[in-house]
Amino acid sequence: MSSEIYSYLYEKILKDGALDVYTESIYMKKNRPATKLSILCKKSDLEKFIDLLLIETTTFGVRYHEYNRKILTRKFTEIDTPYGLVNVKLGYYDGKIIKATPEYEDCKKIANKHEIPLNQLLYKINYIINKKFDLNLLT
Repeated sequence: MSSEIYSYLYEKILKDGALDVYTESIYMKKNRPATKLSILCKKSDLEKFIDLLLIETTTFGVRYHEYNRKILTRKFTEIDTPYGLVNVKLGYYDGKIIKATPEYEDCKKIANKHEIPLNQLLYKINYIINKKFDLNLLT
């Protein structure tokens, strides 16, 4: 399958409600190189994505597995930074906040607007987040 198709598929699959999509380089029978496309989705969406793969790709078959998933309780908040408001996702485990992540798209816009390297901006915003929520995520 042409590699150009993957970009189209990624967008379509995510737009259609997949939890995630990724590819891996693998070898098939007779040591033929191939690309494995994996879609993580809700059980209720399985048939929809099987149909999509059979219709939109060159595959003649789809393998699937059921996985269990445990997720953190998530809450969202905004924090004020020297660069403006940034949305933050908070992750809770057993009622305790254990992760806090700035929204990527917010940071990308700020980095472009202020002409700051994204990695430096993320470092600064993560420092602000850690202080605000009294997180010591390095220990």
